[in-house]
Amino acid sequence: MSHTSKISDGACDHVTEFRLVHADCTWSRQTADSERIEGQLSDAKIYESASEDGVTWTVVSPIVFTYRVIQCERLLDASNDTLLFGHISNPTELQALNNNSKVMKRFVVIDETVNDLYGSQVAAYFKARGVMYKILPLPTTEENKSMTLVTKILEEVHKFGIDRRTEPIIAIGGGVCLDITGAKTGVNFANCKNKLGSYIPPVAALLDRSFLCTLPRRHISNGMAEMLKMALMKHRQLFELLEKEGRHLLDSSFQTLSKIPENVHTDAASLSMRLSIETMLEELAPNLWEDDLDRLVDFGHIISPELEMKILPALLHGEAVNIDMAFMVYVAHERGFLTEEEKRRIIVCMRNLDLPVWHSDCTLDLVLKSIAERLKHSGGRLRMPLPTALGKARIFNDTEESTVCQAFKKWCDEQCETTMKPE
Repeated sequence: MSHTSKISDGACDHVTEFRLVHADCTWSRQTADSERIEGQLSDAKIYESASEDGVTWTVVSPIVFTYRVIQCERLLDASNDTLLFGHISNPTELQALNNNSKVMKRFVVIDETVNDLYGSQVAAYFKARGVMYKILPLPTTEENKSMTLVTKILEEVHKFGIDRRTEPIIAIGGGVCLDITGAKTGVNFANCKNKLGSYIPPVAALLDRSFLCTLPRRHISNGMAEMLKMALMKHRQLFELLEKEGRHLLDSSFQTLSKIPENVHTDAASLSMRLSIETMLEELAPNLWEDDLDRLVDFGHIISPELEMKILPALLHGEAVNIDMAFMVYVAHERGFLTEEEKRRIIVCMRNLDLPVWHSDCTLDLVLKSIAERLKHSGGRLRMPLPTALGKARIFNDTEESTVCQAFKKWCDEQCETTMKPE
């Protein structure tokens, strides 16, 4: 293998690859063909090139994120370590923390409503574990998801003081609370949804479905739209599970009403959540920073951002997403990807989950404007995810405007009279 290459256009004489080695408290370069490596070898590399205009150093520094998603139970039980240590996967690191005599600290951002319901239990958990804590309740709604709210959190964190390496901030609540604290870390700006933000995954996401007991029915339905999205895009079994058991799951708030079976993942509530988690991780983990803009998880997210922000707060996020998905099902049918029966089954499933399938404010002008915005921000390509069967999908760039208009007319003709508008 040659580590010095000639550039054919004459702009650069050669490129030399260097590896980085750590020894005696410092890093140093070694050419890639060096046979003797003494010290710690980094995954990073430096490529040096020379030309008539000068010298250029190109740094390739791989970034690896390790994060955990934990489907758990009894999260606020004082005997359960998950809330304190669920983010730690290294046994040595965990042992070191357990042996450390320093008092642990935790800063908690919590939705105001969730705080009214669970704040005393959260406080009792930390008291029982001897943890110094600060609980910050905030009105985490889509209307005030802004940098002002983020600044409020940062000011309080600064006052409280935490070790950024060993004392993670904990966010307890719904999507907005998590958006401003962890995960996508996005806020609205210039009347655009999540216009500002980054992609830094939380070290751990803890999912305890017992919290859903106190969630209003509409919000559970709202969350099920994202489950249905993954089902339609890539998992027929999940679709059929939601089709058969979705109404019961909504009625029971995803609680197991009978005795828990030996294998907890065989009941509909746990299985549907597990399949939703697994399918989402499959799509997000390899493409965390959206290097590839062809994303199946964008299904339901082409016209919904414009619709959601236009009539905020009339629609919840999942409701707007479902209206988008319902329309796109008609587009897929118009293009011949879905049969009439498959289209019917999907719409019936949506209605059984109490999800809206049409809205008067989702006009053809809004649809066409959203598609134009999609083209502008997606490298000039539409990148439209469409179902091609139940549980299968592809990305399309060739959907004609005439097809969109025809699908829109049929969608309105069939759904506007029977639509179920959210209360």
